[in-house]
Amino acid sequence: RNRHRRIRYKSRRQRTEEVFKRSRRAATARQERKWPHGVIPYTISANFTGSQRAMFKQAMRHWEGQTCLTFIERTNEDNYIKFTYRPCGCCSYVGRKGTGPQAISIGKNCDKFGIVVHELGHVIGFWHEHTRPDRDRHIEIVYKNIQEGQGYNFEKMDSSEINSLGEAYDYQSIMHYARNTFSKGMFLDTIRPMANPETGVRPSIGQRTQLSEGDVRQAKKLYNCPTCGRTLQTTTGNITSPNWPAAYPAYSDCEWRISVTPGEKIVMDFTSLNVFRSRGCWYDYIEIRDGHWERSPLIGRYCGTSLPPQITSTDSRIWMKFRSTSNYNGNGFRLRVSYEAVCGGNIRKNSGQIQSPNYPDDYRPGKECIWSVVVDEGFQVGLSFQAFKVERHDTCAYDYLEVRDGPSADSELIGRFCGSDRPDDIEATGNTLWIKFVSDASVNKAGFAASFFKERDECADSNGGCQQQCVNTLGSFKCGCYPGYELSRDGVTCEAACGGYVTTSDGEITSPNWPREYPTNKQCIWQIVAPPQHKITIEFDKFELEGNEVCKYDYVAVRSGFTDDSIFHGKFCGTELPPVITSTNNEMSIKFNSDDTVAKRGFRIRFTSDRDECAVENGGCMHMCVNTVGSYTCNCRNGYVLHSNGHGCKEGKYIPTFASIKSGCEHSITSHMGEITSPNWPNKYPSRKDCTWHVSTTAGHMVKLVFNEFELESQPDCAYDHLEIYDGADATAAILGRYCGSKRPTPIVASTNHMFVKFFSDASVQKRGFSASHTTVCGGSLNASARTKDLFSHPQYGDTNYVSGRECDWIITARDGYGVELLFNDFEVEEETDCSYDFVEVFDGSTDSAVRFGRFFGLNLAPSTIFSSGDSILVRFHSDDTINKKGFQASYSSTAL
Repeated sequence: RNRHRRIRYKSRRQRTEEVFKRSRRAATARQERKWPHGVIPYTISANFTGSQRAMFKQAMRHWEGQTCLTFIERTNEDNYIKFTYRPCGCCSYVGRKGTGPQAISIGKNCDKFGIVVHELGHVIGFWHEHTRPDRDRHIEIVYKNIQEGQGYNFEKMDSSEINSLGEAYDYQSIMHYARNTFSKGMFLDTIRPMANPETGVRPSIGQRTQLSEGDVRQAKKLYNCPTCGRTLQTTTGNITSPNWPAAYPAYSDCEWRISVTPGEKIVMDFTSLNVFRSRGCWYDYIEIRDGHWERSPLIGRYCGTSLPPQITSTDSRIWMKFRSTSNYNGNGFRLRVSYEAVCGGNIRKNSGQIQSPNYPDDYRPGKECIWSVVVDEGFQVGLSFQAFKVERHDTCAYDYLEVRDGPSADSELIGRFCGSDRPDDIEATGNTLWIKFVSDASVNKAGFAASFFKERDECADSNGGCQQQCVNTLGSFKCGCYPGYELSRDGVTCEAACGGYVTTSDGEITSPNWPREYPTNKQCIWQIVAPPQHKITIEFDKFELEGNEVCKYDYVAVRSGFTDDSIFHGKFCGTELPPVITSTNNEMSIKFNSDDTVAKRGFRIRFTSDRDECAVENGGCMHMCVNTVGSYTCNCRNGYVLHSNGHGCKEGKYIPTFASIKSGCEHSITSHMGEITSPNWPNKYPSRKDCTWHVSTTAGHMVKLVFNEFELESQPDCAYDHLEIYDGADATAAILGRYCGSKRPTPIVASTNHMFVKFFSDASVQKRGFSASHTTVCGGSLNASARTKDLFSHPQYGDTNYVSGRECDWIITARDGYGVELLFNDFEVEEETDCSYDFVEVFDGSTDSAVRFGRFFGLNLAPSTIFSSGDSILVRFHSDDTINKKGFQASYSSTAL
């Protein structure tokens, strides 16, 4: 397998997230990934806590404070980021996707300030630093220490993806991996920085504290930030023209962005102004806009020497620009900005944010802020809190938030709040809400963040369209059902509820809506209880569910008991009837789950309860007692047969259900998976035993044997009791190993679809024996000969579809002077325009660097016959994690060159 480089393919979800995420810093070379004007709208999922939301905002402010980027809460923008949680954990697209919302996933243990700043770096357009095209001059990638399956995170990119904009390699970048990222061991390096030639010291990498100077420079270059101006986030500050108090230079271009807490306003006072005067301030001017960017409403454009009047923003942001385009040099301007004292005010709009002063940092002492929120007539004001942490007191006498149902301090009190418990959603009776925040002179906390919006009772109009019950919620409504019913998948109508507690001795259980298609997004659990010393038997009469081999979509799961650690009988899907199942005690749970896509006809189960005769003295059986409906039977362990009395056991022929017996203890196994055990397992094996197992599987695949338990008599040469494994159909094949003692052998894989296992015990010591599982592994090396041989995409071809997540390589080789002829007789693989989900590739040689005959997918789209130009062909089959099809059946043989 090491003769050719193997490409690791990923699922479509991984490709759509990982191609854009986690991989490389240094700025993107693709301009379409930049956010227009450096403005990035965002939303935060409701499942995050208030402290997490505050930390996300701190991370965004960290980027804003050192660059010209701006993060705004999304209103109606088509393209925006959404803080959420995805299975990838910490991940994000690189740059702007441009097709609607895009996730920035902050998973478990990712909610740290530095990690969020790092993931926002991906959003802005940075790949990881260690994948720059010039990285090999600065670091060494230690591939042998990288976890299996994570090597793609260390691939070097070329200049078509990365443009470092002339910046030097930055060991201190917040976008750089640490030395042991994705390492097999904590103290094993995956990235090793080059040592300083003068000191011999290797630089540290992987800091997650703050943006490095290189990060800031590169972000400014990527978004063409003006070299003059900055973002102001302090409560007070001063803005002056370049060179102040000297004359400003010609052709200056400066931008300032002032950002304070939502709910505060910005008051600006000019203290000095001397800017070249022109008609309409066409040449040199100061421009101030009421918002976050250059398209916000214009407050005014100023030039000359007359001081403008005091300026007050309507919200919490102001954008300001100074430009000089003439050769005239005035002595500029001086501007004082003060906005701390103007929190609160009258707010007349239908939605927005209100936050305590200085949020997400601690509010300041001695503050009193009063807001009067007014929405359109005919609606109510809704107020929803995302975060709340105010100094606690039993009567909220110190710091508090007070909300009243009306326009003034005399309106009816809704509540006075303090502490750390987030207040419930609030709905006014009219279109006005009065809100007051007070902090005293001592303890300060993180404060609060709330959103307001216009609200109406949707249920008042035709019951909201709901069939049974309509429940009004803030900003929306939801339908409900009477007891005994539950919502259908349309979210409006109701259907009989599924699941329940069953105590009858027999009966029938069916999927919801039987015999019609079951609804999507359903979960039903039936708990069946029988009397003590009884067991429950279920038999599936009808069964049709969406399915694949691992039953990850729709399924029925059965357990003996009601807890997650109860004995698990199986998870079933597809169209094949599950086996008859009998519980191990008097309880059984049946769980049905359907996802949000495909729906099928469902199932019908008949259940009965029966007294367990085996519960008392094992039913009188010597080995195993098997309860049956109305009776019981005795069975014997492997290597024994039932005595004529029906209860005892004696040595002899034993016929397991998964194999055929040639003679005595010789087994022939053709199933693609199963278990083999020593005679009398799990008790000690008998003496003088000579047993064999010939395990064979689908052509073109390999047999794999994994030992679960192993205990044989020990001897250095394994001359007494031992187990031998051969790489073929019988004992004449090459031996893969001889084993004894108590050390469990490592997993063993045959080179073909045959494996021969031989067990021997002598006349003396007996031990417990062994238990091993055999499975099928795809791929391998195949020999082409004049006789035509078969190659199948997967075991059980024709009976089941291939499984998800397959990555299989077959190298077919002919003898010298001969080539390989490959014929696809049947072909059905998931169809997709770019052929990037499931596909078959064929290469004219033993590696993927050889000429590729093609990449094939769909129904009957593979070429009928392929001839190699040399002595070998590589066939590669890849399936992703979703849709599965029938697969393919091919035949191959050698042909003269």
